[in-house]
Amino acid sequence: MKHLSFTSRCMIEKYIAYGYSFREIANELGYQPSTISREVKKYRTFIQPKTARCAHFGECKKKSSCNTQSCTDFAPLQCRKLDKAPFVCNNCPNQDFCSREHAYYHARKADKSSHTVKSESRKSIHLDKSEIKELNKFVSPLIKKGQSLNHIYANHSDEISISRRTMYNYLDKCILDARNIDLPRKVRYKKRKGKETENYPYKYREGRTYEDFKRFIEQHPELCVVEMDTVHGSREKGKCLLTMIFTKYDFMLIFLLETSSQECVENVFKQLEDMLGLNIIRRLFPVILTDNGSEFKNPAALEKSKYGSPCTRVFFCDRMASWQKPHIERSHEYIRMVLPKGRSFDKLTQDDITLLTNHINSISRDSLDGKCPYDVAKEFIAKKLPYMLGLRKIPADQVVMRPCLLDK
Repeated sequence: MKHLSFTSRCMIEKYIAYGYSFREIANELGYQPSTISREVKKYRTFIQPKTARCAHFGECKKKSSCNTQSCTDFAPLQCRKLDKAPFVCNNCPNQDFCSREHAYYHARKADKSSHTVKSESRKSIHLDKSEIKELNKFVSPLIKKGQSLNHIYANHSDEISISRRTMYNYLDKCILDARNIDLPRKVRYKKRKGKETENYPYKYREGRTYEDFKRFIEQHPELCVVEMDTVHGSREKGKCLLTMIFTKYDFMLIFLLETSSQECVENVFKQLEDMLGLNIIRRLFPVILTDNGSEFKNPAALEKSKYGSPCTRVFFCDRMASWQKPHIERSHEYIRMVLPKGRSFDKLTQDDITLLTNHINSISRDSLDGKCPYDVAKEFIAKKLPYMLGLRKIPADQVVMRPCLLDK
């Protein structure tokens, strides 16, 4: 909800004087009743009338010499009506002759106080040493695990007393043990090149180009698109990773391949068919979009089941246009946090890769309204896929996106 403007505050003062309830005022101004209530209670002004009575008047021994101006024991007598809505005396018929403490809501004073509070909060660090110590103790270990601030705030927003922008400022000023260098790498996109005419038509791409893909999706918008790619280690000939992502859910599958070959890719599809059955394969992988790597240049073998019946459709991006499959390219950033470029995959096992997959799918995303891909996709992927592939959700505070996750 946006901040109240001076005009809105003037209307609040006017409506309170007319005897409107907070709900009626909220309906007139387009705010929640709780917003109006907090505004009035926070910025009301207390005034002591000249005939103010002391709260200790009945039991005080100084009755004969009571002087509200000089008595050190003086305490204003509170009106019980100020403890409930509207919390002020603006519309009270007894305010002229009441000897109790008065409270008023004045739009101009409220607006000035509001701007002062906002200004002071932006000038410097507004947490004391003990609060910073507690914040540091809670947040720094999570950041050093490789968790992003998006992930941390998605799961602990109620436990953190400052905004995400303020947290970035604290990291910039080195107030916490965690530093900017501990934050996950930000994705940097290169400037996109203009569309090039494909001068080298290949037979495997006939009817499977990116233009064919767009036409097919326009005709079948309800289908879930799966983007597919490979990630290599330190050597092109060593073990590599076959990655797939369900674009609607950012849910990722990763398989360890002995080599980057057509045979290894085809074996993964055969294993999935054996584990899940043809009907589930057709539902989960109706459309696959991939690049022009040599391991994918036999699409006919991927599109048919082992009995020869069709099970999916494979399409290819344009040459040198990885931006056409942005979901899988962006998700590779998570893999590189744990398996940086130059690291060999030869000592890894599929269990290691499954562990990495589980941590990636447990990262909360802003694009998913603060949820993680596993939570969003669990209804779509049903129970059989996680059970057969060993997939599970990692508790939010246990997510690790650092090379130490797979240190061997």
